[in-house]
Amino acid sequence: MTDETQTHDGDGETRRDFIFIAAGVTAAAGGVFTLWPFIDQMNPAADTLAQSTTEVPLDSLDEGMGITVMFRSRPHFVRRRTAAEVTEATDVDVARLPDNDARNVNIEDGAPATDENRSAVTATVADGVEVDPAYARSILVTGANCTHLGCVPTGGEGDYDAWFCPCHGSHYDTAGRIRRGPAPENLPIPPMTFSSPTTLVLG
Repeated sequence: MTDETQTHDGDGETRRDFIFIAAGVTAAAGGVFTLWPFIDQMNPAADTLAQSTTEVPLDSLDEGMGITVMFRSRPHFVRRRTAAEVTEATDVDVARLPDNDARNVNIEDGAPATDENRSAVTATVADGVEVDPAYARSILVTGANCTHLGCVPTGGEGDYDAWFCPCHGSHYDTAGRIRRGPAPENLPIPPMTFSSPTTLVLG
């Protein structure tokens, strides 16, 4: 009789545990369904997502020319560098840079800040599009806010004839890498795709 009582009690405990677990799962699911509309309304609207890309025609850029475009409400530098500028940036010893991280979302995190890893040669290429690698290598697209306090550096100035932030004296080279001054990081490279041989889409 003692054994039967123990078995019965064990079954009761097991059944009770199952009911508690089932009730907990049901309550959690109900909470998720209740909160989802509030969470979903915080996602960007379709028209906002449509504005989150910027098309940049490059065919009007001659060697040595640069423009500033807006992408996600922030300015970005787009420059078609000369062969000499690419060579100069390539010859830099990455190990001696203040920031040797490529800061390029198009490639793996922590990639070295070589000129190649900073150039548009790392951009995605749309299906059926062929891009001249030398041409892509000459294109540099970076955020245009100094990584120190967010000022916008001026082009063609500084110790490296590239970008200089006069507010606090940060000097960037022709690959958009910090070389001197208080800025802690290289100018960031945004996500980009070649939609044609001479058109980049940021975003």
